[in-house]
Amino acid sequence: MTTSDTERRRFTRINFDAQTELKQNNDTWDVTLVDISFNGILVKSEQALVLQKGDEVQAVIHLLGDDIAIRTPATLAHQRDNEYGFLIENLDLDSLTLLRRLVELNLGDEALLERELDHFFED
Repeated sequence: MTTSDTERRRFTRINFDAQTELKQNNDTWDVTLVDISFNGILVKSEQALVLQKGDEVQAVIHLLGDDIAIRTPATLAHQRDNEYGFLIENLDLDSLTLLRRLVELNLGDEALLERELDHFFED
């Protein structure tokens, strides 16, 4: 990552391992979650995903089985080799609450969490 990328980044990426699925129409892909932030997710896939930049999927990140999961529309922003970066958009309240708690536990700093939430809500 270049310095300019680091300076532009407003959201901390949290390395997190959780069962993750991407769904689009009748297709479902099991992928590996690399990291997550308030802005998006980075996943790896063993198989090539039939997606183009700008395509929207439904991402389901299982935190505790099927009952507790972050469910969100996500738009493919970039792809390199077997890694796919998606922007998170339109989180529902339950998913936002789960993501907030996940970030809070991993940041360990209330001030950093508040700064990230401020950036999230100003967009």
